[in-house]
Order: sequence, then structure tokens, then C-alpha cells
Amino acid sequence: MILTHEQAFLKAKEEFQKMIELAQQAAHNGIRVHEVETDLWKGLLKMGRFMLQGYVDAQGTGDLGPTLEHQGQTLNRLEGLFDRRYVSIFGELNIPRTVYGTRLTQKFEMIPLDARLGLPESDFSYVLQGWDQSFCVQNSFDASRHNIERIMGLGQTLGSLETMSRSMADDVEAFHATQPVPPPEQEESILVLTADGKGVPMRRDPKQDAPSPSGRLKKGQKAGKKREACVGGVYTVEPFVRTAEDVVDEVLRNKKKEKRPVPKNKRLRAELTQEVDGKEVKGKEQIFSWFAEQVRKRNKDGTKPVVCVMDGARSLWAMLGRYVCGMICILDIYHALEYLWLAAYCFFPEGSDEARSFVTERLKRILEGKIGYVIGGLKQMGTKGNLNKAKRAQLAKVLTYFENNRRFMKYDEYLANGYPIGSGVVEGACRHLVKDRMEGTGMRWRVAGAQAMLDLRAVFLNDDWESFQQYRVELNCQKLYPYQRKVESRWKKVA
Repeated sequence: MILTHEQAFLKAKEEFQKMIELAQQAAHNGIRVHEVETDLWKGLLKMGRFMLQGYVDAQGTGDLGPTLEHQGQTLNRLEGLFDRRYVSIFGELNIPRTVYGTRLTQKFEMIPLDARLGLPESDFSYVLQGWDQSFCVQNSFDASRHNIERIMGLGQTLGSLETMSRSMADDVEAFHATQPVPPPEQEESILVLTADGKGVPMRRDPKQDAPSPSGRLKKGQKAGKKREACVGGVYTVEPFVRTAEDVVDEVLRNKKKEKRPVPKNKRLRAELTQEVDGKEVKGKEQIFSWFAEQVRKRNKDGTKPVVCVMDGARSLWAMLGRYVCGMICILDIYHALEYLWLAAYCFFPEGSDEARSFVTERLKRILEGKIGYVIGGLKQMGTKGNLNKAKRAQLAKVLTYFENNRRFMKYDEYLANGYPIGSGVVEGACRHLVKDRMEGTGMRWRVAGAQAMLDLRAVFLNDDWESFQQYRVELNCQKLYPYQRKVESRWKKVA
């Protein structure tokens, strides 16, 4: 009598032979290579399913005798076999199992075969989950579903992919906590922190939110509702000494200096304000608490200068002061430049040579540490310039911005020490981590789903995807099967 697993392996052999014959016949008939490739891929998937089924069947059902001892109680083998659906990358399998418990109507206390195979909590294999979500962190759930179905012939629902995303993201925080600090020899000499905010389009809650505006929008009205994600980045970099003229050439004349240092061990995260265990946890607090942890871990002996580069948002600087001390705080030069252009357009036409000369001259002064002179000069020009009300308000906005941030604008010192003065890393993160995935056409998110996607996307962009997948498999096996060693010991005796 041929056993079930032997039958499955025989079917796999038959499928393999069919593939050989298919390739030989195609060669004889001159079939185009892409057609042969497609047929062989389908055959490989089918053969893989037979082989995986044979492997599972060869394990038996997990019958380890009429009773098992677990946590001080005797568990009985429940009558009959209990089938489980398992969706692998090769297709769907059915797995009959012996289970143990106190009675049929109660929770199954031990399922030896599940523990031996290391089955996940859901129906979907860990491999499939990893592949699914590697698509989902880059594309919409719907596009990802179609791509998986087109490549592997597996039909999955949008709901299953969204649920999988949230479940997988539950393990991200624990994964972060286990990650080792980069070895000192792989770090550079300056530790850099940078943060910014980026809106995520949210679904309206009929109970809490006002109805979406209809018709033509009025000034200040927005069609959608957004919630800000605080995006943070941490990295180390070598000093990059430049002159004021070097920076002017780079930002205004597009003459980039060669051999710019590359950030090392860059880590990105994004956090939404959300409710955790009945309490509101602010995204900014999460990011700046993480900053403090990174400073403790990556600058233990305090020998590295710690630089923070951000825009002029008061809330970000206030949060930084609460969590991290002894920082070198730097206003992002590109935001300062934006305000110089606003000032220029108070006096000269947009796009004019006069406006460009105005900005070039004052940017150079700011980079030379002469922000006080620039502020004083703007005040004098405003007084003498006979500006209209709107331009006076615009100039006042510029002056307030510079006054509020002048202590973060000691660019002559920053350049002499080789510190970064631009927040390009976090600006890029706002785009790559948040915007590119969260703001697709028609996309609207709930907080839990959005945070799950941001968590997983950060893991992916930090190049931690494979190590995270391995980590969560081990974590979930320990959580689901605390009795695994007992099962293996008993299995050897029964076998």
C-alpha cells in the first residue's frame, strides 16, 4: 500500500517528467521561449505543491498517544482529525492534525503537528506573508494582489492583505528593540538627527468629522482630511568642510562639490499620533524618544558631536529640548533660503535678476554668520521701501522666522566644523517613506492601518526586511508553541 506522502512525491516526479517532455517537445516544434518559460513556471508551482504536501504528509498527524502533560494538567487526545488550511507560495494545502485538550468544546491546548511544522497563526505561510507585504509596502494593496495573482496564480482578498499588514506590523517594535548598535568601526564621527512632518490622508469618521465639502472649494478649504506623521532619521557622517561660497554655488548655481560624504547606518521611522491602551501617544514624542535612545546607544562615550538639522517648526525644536540635551541645533539652510526668496519678492519681481542677486548676496552673508546684519538690512529696506500691506506682512513673516531661529543659524561655525546644514535625508524620507506610498490616487487610511504601513515601509527602506521576517518567525513560534521542546522529545519516543 502506497502511503499518502509517497503518493504526493510520485505526483511531483510525474510533474517533473512532464516538464522535461514539455521542454523537449517545444525544442522540436520551435516554440517561442517565453511560452516555454510560462509553462515551465506553472509546472514548477504545481510540482512544488505536490512536494510540500508530501513533506507535510510524511510528518503524520501529530498523534503522540492518548494523553499529554502540559502546564500541570493532563490533556486528552480529542476524537478525530482536525483539518487546517495552509496557503503556501505553491498553492493551498489541507493539513489533518491530532489535537489535545480537556474537552472538544474548549480551546485546543496542544497541536503537536502545528508546533513541529512551525505553522503561523494565520492560514498564510510566512514566506507568502513576506512576499505579499514586500509588494504591499511598495504598491497599493490592490496592485499587489494582482501582481501576486499574476505571478503565482494565488487569489487573495484585499481584506486578507490589509489584515496581514497590521498583524505583521505588531512585531516591528519588538524587532527594533533587538537590533544591535552598529559597531564603532562602521560608524562615522558625527551623529545626525533630523525630523519633519508629513500629512497622511485619512478616512473621515462620520461621528467625529464634519462632512466633506461639496462643490467648488472655498479659500482655506480642503477636500480631504490629513493627520501628520512625524518622520525621523538618524545617521552618522564624516565632516564635510566647506566655505560660504561653496554652499552658494551648490544651492543656487547647481555646482555640487565632489566627494560628498555618504550617510552611514541610516535609520528612518515615521509615527502618527494614535491611541495606545486607552491613552493618546503623540507621534513627535515617539520619534524624539527614539532620538534620545539612539544618542545613548550610538554615542555612549559622548565623543561624537550630535547634530540636529530641522526646519523652523517650533513644536519640533521644543520636543527636541525635552528629550535630548547637548545638541548642535541647525536650521535647515534650504528653509532659510525659501524665506530669503519671500523677502526678495517683497522688493523685486518674481524671477527677476534683481531678486536672484538679492538672494545670492544675503545667503552668502547668512552662511558667513552674519544673520544679524541680514535682519537689520531687511528692516531698513522695509522701512524705506514703501511696501503695500500684503508685502509688509510678508516681510514681517520673514523677519519673525529669522529672529526665532537665529540661534540655530551659526553657519560659519557649522561649515568650519564640517557639519551638515541641510535636512535632505528627512525631506527624502517624507517623500519615500510617506508620500510615495500613502498618497496614491484615492487612498484614505485609518490610523491603525496607516501606522502599520509606515512601520513596515520603514523596515523595508532600512534594508531590514529579510532579518525582520526571520525574527518574526522565531518570535511567533515561541509565542504560539511554548510546548515545542516537549513535543519534539515525545515525537522521538513515538517515532
